[in-house]
This record gives sequence, structure tokens and C-alpha cells, in this order.
Amino acid sequence: MKSQAAVLWGLSQKWSVEEIEVLPPGPREVLVEWKAAGLCHSEEHFVTGDMVLPDDMRQQAGQASPFPLLGGHEGAGVVAEIGVGVTDVAPGDLVAASFMPSCGRCRFCATGRQYLCKQGAALMQRGQMTDGVVRHFCRGEPLNLYSKCGTFTRHSVLAEQSIIKVDAALPPAAVALVSCGVATGWGAAVHRAGTVAGDVVVVVGCGGVGMNAVQGAAMAGARVVVAVDPVEMKRQAATQFGATHTCASMSEAIELVREMTWGEMAERVIMVPGVMYGELMAEAMTLTAKGGTCVVAGVAPMLQGEASINLMSLAMMNKEVKGTIFGSGNPRFDVPNLLAMYSAGKLKIDELVTRTYGLEDINTGYDDMREGRNLRGVILFD
Repeated sequence: MKSQAAVLWGLSQKWSVEEIEVLPPGPREVLVEWKAAGLCHSEEHFVTGDMVLPDDMRQQAGQASPFPLLGGHEGAGVVAEIGVGVTDVAPGDLVAASFMPSCGRCRFCATGRQYLCKQGAALMQRGQMTDGVVRHFCRGEPLNLYSKCGTFTRHSVLAEQSIIKVDAALPPAAVALVSCGVATGWGAAVHRAGTVAGDVVVVVGCGGVGMNAVQGAAMAGARVVVAVDPVEMKRQAATQFGATHTCASMSEAIELVREMTWGEMAERVIMVPGVMYGELMAEAMTLTAKGGTCVVAGVAPMLQGEASINLMSLAMMNKEVKGTIFGSGNPRFDVPNLLAMYSAGKLKIDELVTRTYGLEDINTGYDDMREGRNLRGVILFD
């Protein structure tokens, strides 16, 4: 079938909206008609090259180019067709994309760590997760699907383990945002940082992920939540999501937290800047209390190999640094659970959406993200 899609052809290029060809789903695959797709910062890292290996290193590793790339990994859509062997969904079901697959059989899934599913190793390789065969083409060239989802199109084919059935009455925009940004930020504060009642929490970066870390920390009972972001609009919005204090910089936050805690600093620090540079860790660790936890959720340039951490302080003050993907949550539980909290009025999602766009306006949406005009932008297909 033919469909319209946003394709990235190389570094530093604009998204090109054009016709693609989508082949029918194979065994254990599903054709989804997307209704909404989130404009996540993650795709921007392919535009800038932060998540792209240099050509010489890529060729040495025997990897194909990631381009042309069909973007999009946050999505909500309706199942249009199923392949042989699909049992979890049926045509007409509303589903959320799951950029982290969950096979249910590997050692990570079997021990409750779906966010580390072994199939995640194939997310950026060309071809379908099920059999390695390409089912999406543009200008006759095979397309690579971002995280094996490809939601920047009206139709794409995904493996059954990359979608999660949700309540059909839910609004697509909310479902799309929970599939990555909401779950990652909320989980970073709740699952990975382990925020408990009475904590002082600092969240650095109040974009689509960070704002949900603010929300998660507040919901977990933190007595103080400091939101740090240079954009005034985001600082103001953070107070609606549970921030008790806001700062424009980490240095400002250090002075504030030092004063309010009598020098003890924050039990939890969550790092979600637009790009996670290693030098930011020096101030992050200053913000972290003795025995405290610093969680790094932001994406760093792929080849960055150094971070500014005082190892004496790390050891002698018993601090810890943790990474997280998908907020260290389990997609098949967390996505429906977060949406249930949203339906109950406990979790703010609608308030995250600053603007919606048609697919043809995707570049405007990313311009708005870069300029700090949006908390979240969402593509709506209907």
C-alpha cells in the first residue's frame, strides 16, 4: 500500500514528507494506522548526529547507514491488519507504540526488566525485528524505522512485541506521549531514582521527559521539587506539574538547595537536559546529597567518553550514578498503568501538549521544539 511519511535522508537535513510503499505484515507483525505521533527530541539526535556513528566507524563495524530514516517512536494508532500468529491484538484495537520491545522470554524480560529486552539490540538495524526483511520503501530505497516503530507516517508495520493494546476510549495524543516521554520521565523519578515521601528532588531539564520527572517526583511524595531550565515558559509550566521551586541554571539550583537543606543537598537528582554533556555531571554531583542518587536520563553524544565526576566524593560520600532507559519501567505494565492514572485525573498529560501539527508541518514542529516554544508537540493524522 501507499502512505505519506516523514523521512530523514541524512545529517542536518529537514524531514521530507513524501509517499512511501508499505508491504503487508508478515508473521507476528501488525499494520497500524497511526492517529497521533509525538515529536520527541530523540529523533533530533539523528538530525544533529549525536546518535549516529561516523561513517568510518560504522563501516568498520559492518553496519549499514541509518538513512533514509522513517522517524517516530511515540505513537497511538488503530490496528488495520494482523499477520499470521498475532494473538495479542485484533483489527480495530487502539494501540500504543512501544519503542522498547518486550519478548517476554529473554532473561531480562523474565526477571521483570522489559526495558532491557534483548531485542532492543536490533532497534537501529535495518529490516523488521521479526525476520530482518524490509517492508518500507521510499523512492525505491529501503527505509530504516526509528526504534522499529516509524510513527511519522499514516501506516507502518511493526512486530507484535512493539505495540501495546490500550483502552479504545483514550485520546490518541495522550496515548502517544505515554509511549515514551511520559513513561521515561515519570519512571526516572519513581522507578530508577526511587523517590520517596519527604525527599528533596532536583530535575535538570523540563522538556517532554523532564516535566514528567517533575510530575513523578511530586506524585511520589517529594517535599521539595526543584525544576531547572533556562526557558522561562518551561519553568512556569513546571509549577503546574508539581515543582515547588524553579531555577534557570544548575549553579542557581546549587545555592538554593544548599540553603534550604542546610548544606545536605538533594536525595535525588535527575538529569534530562536537551543533550547530556559530560561536563554537566560536576554540578549534578554537587547537587546530590551524601548517600543520594543521580539518574542520567538524557541522551549524550554517542562518542562522548568522559564525564566530570569527582571519584573521591563519589566513594567517600556513598553517592550513586544510574542510567535509565524508558524510566526503567516495564512497557506492558507502565503504559496501561500511567494511562489509568491519567483517566483517573491523577496524571497530567493533556497539559503537556502545547501545539498540534499536521504531518506536513513536522519541520515547524521541530523548529518550535528547538526554540523552546513547546513542552510537547504532537502530530495528529485526523
